[in-house]
Order: sequence, then structure tokens, then C-alpha cells
Amino acid sequence: MTQARDAAERLPLRLIGVPMDLGADRRGVDMGPSAFRSAGFSAAVRRLGYEVRDFGNIEVATPEVRQFGRSNAKYLDEIVEACDALRAAVLQALEAGEMPIVVGGDHSIGAGTVAGVAEYHKKHGQPIGLLWIDAHADMNTPESSPSGNVHGMPLSACLGLGAPELTGLGGFRPKVDPQHVVLIGIRALDRREKEIVHRSGVHAYTMRDIDERGIAVIMREAFEYLGNGTAGYHVSLDVDGLDPDIAPGVGTPVRGGISFREAHLLMELVADDGRALSFEVAEINPILDHRNKTAEIAVDLFLSGLGKSIL
Repeated sequence: MTQARDAAERLPLRLIGVPMDLGADRRGVDMGPSAFRSAGFSAAVRRLGYEVRDFGNIEVATPEVRQFGRSNAKYLDEIVEACDALRAAVLQALEAGEMPIVVGGDHSIGAGTVAGVAEYHKKHGQPIGLLWIDAHADMNTPESSPSGNVHGMPLSACLGLGAPELTGLGGFRPKVDPQHVVLIGIRALDRREKEIVHRSGVHAYTMRDIDERGIAVIMREAFEYLGNGTAGYHVSLDVDGLDPDIAPGVGTPVRGGISFREAHLLMELVADDGRALSFEVAEINPILDHRNKTAEIAVDLFLSGLGKSIL
């Protein structure tokens, strides 16, 4: 999907906000959807020739009025409830012929988004791929997590690992086959999580891989895994996958991340490939940001993924 394509060929976009602030210990990401909207996403994609319909926000419980419950999977019931509502909203968007654009909130939302995309294509007999851009693997389970924070578990849930309440969204598991999952940018993993990643069969590219091989080579390889025999793939961007120098508004910054140009090239290649089914951004924390810089770069990256080009 590139700028050269006729605007009539482009699916309308459905913007879905998820002010999820239950999956991590650090507060503030519930304001991420507002920050993203304030950064001008809707106006910018309309200039690219898209129609955009704003669904508003999924209703999410606030942690101050709830007990966190299980210490190894905090606020799990509330997260499952919100993710199930998100699954339904994503499914509805796809059934209406729209491309979901999901904005969080912490990355536990990924379990709901992927469930909706997978459910729609499962009805059509097609598996999906999953491109997960993150500093962390998000492949802990309640048994392996040292913190009990569910934002470190959504990718494992998509693979059918972990709490049954989360893995079973939509009534089926797994949501995606590990051979069609690509992790890019990881550089901070828990000890037991590393073992889960190695056993899982996903294709994981660390920052060392990017340093040694370059993002273009990795992405062309990744597209083979993401698109081979699938309907296409979901793109899930945790902004802490980017270097904190360019995206400071995150709760778990890790130095040495994806650079400004690497991130744009990644998304430009996604646009050129043309098989992205949906997009998601998570972990924008305006409290920790500088003048909405992180939300603005997220908007810019989505524009590149949707076809904005230099020439």
C-alpha cells in the first residue's frame, strides 16, 4: 500500500483507543490515546487519501478502584474484560471493511487486538502473521514473570501460553502460529523469558542482529515468515522498541533501541510490502514525555506504514 496507489483502493481506517493502565506498575499510559489523537493522526492520514473513523475509546477500569487480585497476574480479570471488548471492536471493524488502528494504553492490549484480527481471518480459513516491535519479548507467563505485570505477557498469550482467561479470548487458541511471528528490536528479557522465547519457535531479531545485518535485510527476511501462507499480518509497535532518545515517553525505556531512520525504513518497507492487516501502538506515556514527542513519532511512523513516502 503506497502513496502511488489510488486512494479509492485504500480501506477506511477505524481508530480505536484503549486507555489501559492496568498491565504495568507505572501510571500514565491511559493518556496515550489522547496524546496520539492530539498529535494529529486523523488529519494527517486524510491528507494521504484515507478516510478515518474514530471509534472513541474502549472502556477500561482504573486501578485505583480495583484490587489487583493475583500477584503473578495483576488485574487479570479487568484486563481480560477490556481485551475482550477490544477483540469485538477490531472484529467489527474488519467485518465493516475497515483497517483497525489501535492505540494504547499498555501493551497488554495486544492480546485483544490480535484476538480480533485472528478471529476475523479464522472465519475465512486463513492464519495471520504478527510483527511485534519491542524492547521486550512480552513472552512471560504468570509462572515466569518476576513482576506479575500483564503487559509483559501478551505475546505469549497470542501463542496460547499463560493464563487461560487471556489465551482463550474469542473461544480459540492459539491466535497465531509461532512460525508466523517476528519479534524485532528486543534487548531486555527476563532470565526465564529467554527460555520461553527459545522454545517457542518465533523468529526473534535482537538489536545486535539489527546492528550486524541492517533493518532492510531483516525486514525482507521477516516478510517471508509473516506472509507465507497467511492472510497478512498485524503490526504491533511498543514505543519502547525505539531508542529513548527519540521516544522518551515510555515507562520502561531501554537504551540502544531502534533509531529514527531504522524505524521509518521498517515502516516504509511494511507499506511497500502491502500485506499489513492492522496496526497498533502501545506504551505512550505522556507523563514521561517531552512536549508529546513520543506520540508525534508514533503518528509519523504509522504514516510511513500507511504509505507516506519521501518522494
